[in-house]
Amino acid sequence: MAANVSSRNTDAKKEILTRIRNAQKLSNAPAYVEPVREYNTSSDHTPEQLREILVDRLLDYKATVVETSEADLASNIAKILAERGAKDIVYAPGLDESLFAEFDGSSRADDPAADPRELGDVGAVVTDSKVTSAQTGSIVLESGDACGRRALSLVPDRHVVIVRPDSLVYGVPEMISRIDPEKPATMISGGSATSDIELVRVEGVHGPRDLIVMVVH
Repeated sequence: MAANVSSRNTDAKKEILTRIRNAQKLSNAPAYVEPVREYNTSSDHTPEQLREILVDRLLDYKATVVETSEADLASNIAKILAERGAKDIVYAPGLDESLFAEFDGSSRADDPAADPRELGDVGAVVTDSKVTSAQTGSIVLESGDACGRRALSLVPDRHVVIVRPDSLVYGVPEMISRIDPEKPATMISGGSATSDIELVRVEGVHGPRDLIVMVVH
């Protein structure tokens, strides 16, 4: 019985593919069509407009947003971590340690060779970002010193990420154009969350539940 069903499925597949090929021949369609990739890789938005759009998207994704100047970045990082009750942090090795001089707790640069499971016990991690699309609220972390290894943004429950003005663009095509295709990259928009078929929301399944975005102006 199973063999007969398999045979009928195979015959049906062949018939469908044959019809498609015949239809293509009758339509005189070219054998190959060069796809059009005239993507917009720039925009006319001002830096202020880009920040406004980004903040709106991030808040919609239930991320915490802190707008700050570069001069106040260190104090604002320390303030938000104190509000969260974080006692220790691990930061991407490419970040300047002076960013955490005002943090009233222990801080250390991440060791890429350390067991990533240890990151699950830290109060928070801090990384920079490679590029961000304001239109979609997508923040790209590219593996390297500034953003750290992928585990740094996936294992802990709280992630503080810095978005600087020169890395903020409008659309996805421009965002993609700035990513190194040979390096692993992670895109984040808000705290990790997923829903089943009954729309039961579960947070923290595949990343931090608490995403804090420091938007620098």
